[in-house]
Amino acid sequence: MIKYESSFPKHRFLQYLSMSRNVLFHGSNNKEINEFQPRRQTLFNGQYVEAVFSTSDGIWPIFYAVFDRSKLIGNFRNGCIESNNSNRFYFFSLTEETLNNDPWTDGIVYILPRESFYKVGKGLITFDEWICEEPIKPITRLQVATGDFPFYNKVSIHRSRESLIKTWLFYKFRTVFVSKSRKTGNS
Repeated sequence: MIKYESSFPKHRFLQYLSMSRNVLFHGSNNKEINEFQPRRQTLFNGQYVEAVFSTSDGIWPIFYAVFDRSKLIGNFRNGCIESNNSNRFYFFSLTEETLNNDPWTDGIVYILPRESFYKVGKGLITFDEWICEEPIKPITRLQVATGDFPFYNKVSIHRSRESLIKTWLFYKFRTVFVSKSRKTGNS
């Protein structure tokens, strides 16, 4: 476990590690994973794979570490989208029922060896998804809390049955509404 004592945000530290070391990240509420096993999951494009997922991004795994999926009602949507000029764009959206269910907790960002993974997205715009199709042991781990997630006040609300495109298109507008509601205490 990394004993983190820097004044810099943890997501900046993770981004530094990704750029200077051959590592990737996986966020989880489970604080005791000694080896990741591939499991059936869906890529950003809807394709099923049996794999361990990771990312080179410093923010996205923190969301997965601090979002308690046992409190999920309906579905959730999120992404770390990269353009070919290395700009990253994020979106995080929960159903209103989930957000009202206090879905936040402490978690762990696992640091994994990059050489075991390959990036699945190709093209002008991709998600920063990497997968490994065999069991993989973490190098180390970093404990994170809700306060380490820089988009905590920018998580939007969507309806479970609306299209992913609609959720993404209305993300910025909805985050302004949700952020104002949280500051005033209204739901």
